[in-house]
Amino acid sequence: MVIRIAAVGDVHLDEDVVGRFRPALEEMPNHADVLLLAGDLTRHGTEAEAQCVAREFGGLGVPVVTVLGNHDYQCNEVPQVVEVLEAAGITVLEGNGTVLDCGGSRLGIAGVKGFGGGFAGRCAADFGEPEMKAFVQVSTESADALKAALHSLDCDLLVALTHYSPVPDTLAGEPPEIYAFLGCYQLGQAIDSAPTTLALHGHAHHGTERGTTPGGVRVRNVAHPVIKQAYSVFHLGEHLEPGEVSRMGSLGTRPAWS
Repeated sequence: MVIRIAAVGDVHLDEDVVGRFRPALEEMPNHADVLLLAGDLTRHGTEAEAQCVAREFGGLGVPVVTVLGNHDYQCNEVPQVVEVLEAAGITVLEGNGTVLDCGGSRLGIAGVKGFGGGFAGRCAADFGEPEMKAFVQVSTESADALKAALHSLDCDLLVALTHYSPVPDTLAGEPPEIYAFLGCYQLGQAIDSAPTTLALHGHAHHGTERGTTPGGVRVRNVAHPVIKQAYSVFHLGEHLEPGEVSRMGSLGTRPAWS
């Protein structure tokens, strides 16, 4: 059994761009079993912009699961944003997960926004000023929540969905000076702690599509400016060979909108 996962992030919708994804999204049931959104759904995180997201990504004929991104927090209207999205049938994850029945196979999705902090050798440390300790604590707590969610799901295939990156690989193309604000190694550790099949994230607009965690889990940056299309589709096989961490099939694409 193959599960088809469509994914995109960083669509940054408001009234100026709403409707541009919809023609390709209308064909979703023909190409995918589920759509995952990797955060930054809005420009400034307002309830009105969330209504645009609901119009664009609601009622697609397949389940839609999302995490929020940093832009979705900007105006401090997160509860209203979540309420609007969930009213449109979009599942919003933050430190929890969901299991979907995809043609008899159980797809588990664990999601968290994540946070910055950096990667091995170039990361923030829980030392010194209270402000630095608080920064690192957010990164650690977010990763711990993702780890708990991944381990809580009873499923055949397991996907981690974040906004911030779990690896530096997919940040290549961004200025190295801002890597610490684009992701953290703790997310990668959480992903490697479970039998994760695939990890998807956004946030890095000038990054690279493909990466791998230290434990061998395949990571994909699905930020719209990176994939340059309405969404990408990943084909995941249910049955893994003994000892194989994950197996991913071919990558399909849909035309970019203009």
